[in-house]
Amino acid sequence: MRNNRKTIAAGAGAAGLLGLGLYFSVPAFADDPAPSPSPTAHAGKGHPGKGHPLRRARALRGVHGEATVKRKDGFHLATWQRGKITAVSATGVTVRSDDGVSWTWTSDGKTHVRENGEKSSLKGLAGGDQVLVAGERSGGTRTARLIRVPRHR
Repeated sequence: MRNNRKTIAAGAGAAGLLGLGLYFSVPAFADDPAPSPSPTAHAGKGHPGKGHPLRRARALRGVHGEATVKRKDGFHLATWQRGKITAVSATGVTVRSDDGVSWTWTSDGKTHVRENGEKSSLKGLAGGDQVLVAGERSGGTRTARLIRVPRHR
């Protein structure tokens, strides 16, 4: 009888873990469908980045973070920060988050700057601007891929 109880308990635990795994993985797969091969997939239907992870991350209201992501060419350290610009230079920006963390971001030819929903440039940014910066970190260098100044509400 004792072995029977252990077997039942182990089976119930395994079923619980399987259910928990499905609870978290199925919505993730269903939420981000494969992109359509059609060149007109986004014509007139809102922002083309609708399924982009940063769009969902904005809703979390976090101030900064990093995640290791796997791409075709290997693993990369994706990083992001929300805060105010404390310095702007020809090569990047320094941003300070509400919790006091200050990171310097370099920019390159792949950096996209958006202000109030429109294309902008690094020269258009000023100290005190509230921004969301996203990019990659390699060693101690953070390279911005996107610097976004949100619309004022």
